[in-house]
Amino acid sequence: MSKLDLLDEYADVEEAARRLGIHPESVRRLIRQGKLPAIRFSNKWLMEKHVLEQFASHYDPRPGVKATLL
Repeated sequence: MSKLDLLDEYADVEEAARRLGIHPESVRRLIRQGKLPAIRFSNKWLMEKHVLEQFASHYDPRPGVKATLL
C-alpha cells in the first residue's frame, strides 16, 4: 500500500467542511472541542473518512435555539 493510498482514507478540514455543510473554522472548533476526532499531521488536521461519515450522519449544522430578550 502506497502513501497516497493511505492518505485517501483521510479527509482534511476543507473536505470535512464541505461534507458537513459548515465553514472550515467550525470544523476546527469541533476538533478543538473534542467532538470530531482528528489527528494533526504536517500542520494539517486529518480525519478518517469513515469516522467523518459516522459523525456527519448525526450532526445537525443548524444553530441551537437562541435566547431572546423580552
